[in-house]
Amino acid sequence: MNQEKIGKFIAGCRRAKGLTQMQLAEKLGITDRAVSKWETGRAMPDVSLMLSLCAELEISVNDLLHGEEIEMKNYKEKSEELLLEMAKQKEESDKRLLRLEVLIGVLSVIILLSFDFVAAYVTMPDWLRVVIIVAGFAICVVGVCYALKIEQTAGYYECAECGHKYVPTFKSVLWAMHMGRTRYMKCPHCGKKSWNKKVISKD
Repeated sequence: MNQEKIGKFIAGCRRAKGLTQMQLAEKLGITDRAVSKWETGRAMPDVSLMLSLCAELEISVNDLLHGEEIEMKNYKEKSEELLLEMAKQKEESDKRLLRLEVLIGVLSVIILLSFDFVAAYVTMPDWLRVVIIVAGFAICVVGVCYALKIEQTAGYYECAECGHKYVPTFKSVLWAMHMGRTRYMKCPHCGKKSWNKKVISKD
């Protein structure tokens, strides 16, 4: 999606309705600064506001996301293009998230080892040594849990038995045996347990 094009489209539709940024913002219950960000392409309208915005501008959500009014004869084709573009953007976003997961995991372990090293080799009171060890462990646990949350939500897991691709619960990812990002879990579709590998696309 082209945010700059969408922004210009919103601005054009607003002017056609004879509304100022402030007036449109008041109708939507937001600030005129938010409307300004949309129109300059610096931000997209929140999903929760899209229907209200489209109603005020008398356009469809499809028109909004394309940044132009779609003729009925091109509606299906444009919708398919939009869905493909959104799927592509999700895949790219998931790839970035999975790279971030690795970074967070590595940093969490480095912090734990660093804290343990300091506690083991630096002269200090015993109570402070315990505090440092506990703090390092706590930071590592939080970091690893956050990394697991990213792994759970980014992309899908593919069942080795039936090929079904799904997003599991955080609990099932947390407690599953694993080899890298391949986890031994129960498929919600076929109900069988197998080694489910992480995939980016649902195709």
